[in-house]
This record gives sequence, structure tokens and C-alpha cells, in this order.
Amino acid sequence: MKECKNHVELIGYLGSDADVKTTATGKKLARLNVATSELYQNSQGEWVEATEWHQVVAWARLAEKAEKDFLKGAKVVVEGKLVHRSYTDANGVQKYITEVNATSLNLAADPAKTEAKA
Repeated sequence: MKECKNHVELIGYLGSDADVKTTATGKKLARLNVATSELYQNSQGEWVEATEWHQVVAWARLAEKAEKDFLKGAKVVVEGKLVHRSYTDANGVQKYITEVNATSLNLAADPAKTEAKA
């Protein structure tokens, strides 16, 4: 059997500045909201843009990088793996979360903005 991998790559835009916190043990944690979009033609032949929001978590040096450079509207490239977890909220309700645990974070050049400046 070939090796199976849990690998995610997202190229999208930040919906807000990176939310960075320091844990009780002194480790940095960044949470990012990344929007990706795709165009498709619906059954009436109209072009529709569908946007998906992805929750991304970055730790340690990646969190420090996000804290300095990752601001709302920036185009980013995220690599990582999907993680599914659950917790019980203050009302005793079980909540389920799917997020990307980042292994690489980079700012991407945005050709549209580069061309607009020229």
C-alpha cells in the first residue's frame, strides 16, 4: 500500500489579523481565518463565487511570524494537516472543530495588487 498523507495547502486571504496568544507554558499560538474562493457555473448558467472559510492554527516560530506579518487582507499560502477535535462548552454542549494545523506559513505576492501599483 502506498503511503497516505494528511496534507493541506491553502492559498487565500486573511479575514482578520492573526490572533496570537501565549499559553501558560510560554508557547505562542496563532489563530488565522483564511478565505478561499472558487467560481462555478450554476444550473441557470450564471457564474457564482463560492467562498470557504478555514480555521488555521500555528504554533511557536510560525505563530511569531504570523504575529509580525499576517494582517487582514494579506494573501497567504498555508501548508499543514487537517485536525478534528471536540470539546464541551460552558453549557455542557459538545462542540466539534476542524482546523488546519500549519507546518508552513508564507505571504504570497498578489499579482492584482502588483499590477495596480505599476
